[in-house]
Amino acid sequence: MADSGVRIDGNTLRLPGGVAVRFVRTLRLPETGTHPLPPGLGEFPVRRVADYPDTVPEAWRARGGVMLPVYLREAMWLSFAGTAEPAALQVGVGKVCAVSGKPWSDRLSRKPQNYVVLPRQPWLDGINSGKGTVRQFVAVPLGLGATVEGQVTGEEVWGGLQLQSFPLRERKLAEWREAERRRAELARERAAAPGGGYGMAAMPMAAPPAPGAAPAPAAARAPRAAAAMGLGVGGSMRQEVYQDDRPLDDWSEQPAGRVFVHLVTPPEWRRITGEAPPPSPVDRAAYTRAGLPWYDYYDQDAQDLSPTDTLEAVKPVGDWLGDDHEPWQTPTPHQVKPLKDAPGKPVEDGEW
Repeated sequence: MADSGVRIDGNTLRLPGGVAVRFVRTLRLPETGTHPLPPGLGEFPVRRVADYPDTVPEAWRARGGVMLPVYLREAMWLSFAGTAEPAALQVGVGKVCAVSGKPWSDRLSRKPQNYVVLPRQPWLDGINSGKGTVRQFVAVPLGLGATVEGQVTGEEVWGGLQLQSFPLRERKLAEWREAERRRAELARERAAAPGGGYGMAAMPMAAPPAPGAAPAPAAARAPRAAAAMGLGVGGSMRQEVYQDDRPLDDWSEQPAGRVFVHLVTPPEWRRITGEAPPPSPVDRAAYTRAGLPWYDYYDQDAQDLSPTDTLEAVKPVGDWLGDDHEPWQTPTPHQVKPLKDAPGKPVEDGEW
C-alpha cells in the first residue's frame, strides 16, 4: 500500500496541504426540533490500522487508514481548526458525500458542490440536510439500514468516514501565500503601534488533545471480523455549509491525499488495541443542568449551500432503533454563546 501523505499528530489527522481534522465527542441532540450547536467533550482517540495487523479485520487492512472507537448512537463532529492553507475537503459517510448526497467521487464538483472549503468551514457536525441546518452525525451498526449509506444507496457496504483533500493550483496557492504574507506584515505594524493589537479569542468548541496510549502487544492470532459501524443522522442544528466563492478551476484536479476512517465499537477497540475505550457519552440533561455552554454560529458574509433532495430525505436513527428515552432539558438562553458575527508515521491508503 502506498503512503497516502496522511499523518496522525496526537489525535489530529493531517492531510497534505495543511488540512487538519479532529473527531470530537459531543452531546446527541433530540431528533425533533432544531437546536444550537452542541459542545465538544474531548477528542476521539485515533490509531493507524497498520499498527494492528494481527487484530484488525482483513478488510480493514486492505482499506488502510485509521480507526476510532464510538458507542452505539454516540454523536460526533469534525473540527478543521488548525488547517494551515486553503483546501477543498470531501467528506464521505459510507462513500456518500455528506455535502451533496451524491456517490463518492475522485473529482470536485460544483453542481452540486461536493466538498467543504477550508479553513473557511470551521467544523462540520452532520450532513447538509436543510437550509442553514445540518443533521447530526450519529454512529449506528451496519445491517439495519439506518446509515446514510443504507438510505441513499440501498446497501451498507463501506461504513465509516472517508476524507479526501484537494489543494489550490500552484499559481493560486502562491498568490494566496503572498496575500497572507502582506496581511501578516500589516498586522505586525499595527501591533507595534501604541495602543495597537487585538487579542485572539480561543474557540470554545475546540477540545483539548487527548493523551495517546502506546499500543499493547498483539497476540499472534488470526484477526476476526469486527462489528461494522457507520454514520446515520440524529437531530437538526443551526449550521451553515458554505458555498465555495472560488472558481472550480482554482483547485487541483487531483486529490493530494485521502484516508478511510473506520468506526470501532468500544469492545472491539479494547480487543484490537489493548487500550481502554473512552468513557460512555455524557448525559445530556446533566450537562445542561450544570449550566455549561452551547453555541450559535452565524456568518452574515457567507452563503449557505442549498440542501439536496437526497440528504433532506434521510431519516434519523430513531426510526430504526426506537425512541430516544434519555431525558432532554432545553438550555436556558444564557447558556447559548454566539460565535463570530505533520509529524507521526504515514497513514497507509488502500483499496476502497
